[in-house]
Amino acid sequence: MLAYRKYITIKNAGSLILKDLPFTPGQKVEVLIIAEEEKKQNLLKKFKGLVSKTRKEIRTTISEKVIAGEVKAVRRKNAGNR
Repeated sequence: MLAYRKYITIKNAGSLILKDLPFTPGQKVEVLIIAEEEKKQNLLKKFKGLVSKTRKEIRTTISEKVIAGEVKAVRRKNAGNR
């Protein structure tokens, strides 16, 4: 099976024209249209921001007491979800 990927931006609502495809006349092809998920892209952007913020916060000193408290809170929360 030959797969061919082409990225196109929809310009006119309700229509899409594909040109210069590498297939021969009469050849059967399957057309699958998948829209880029803007929501996924926005979530990725937020996640990257969160990672950046977290890295900055990690650079500051965190005491053993704070870490132990966080671990205890997560364990308590997880125990309540069982």
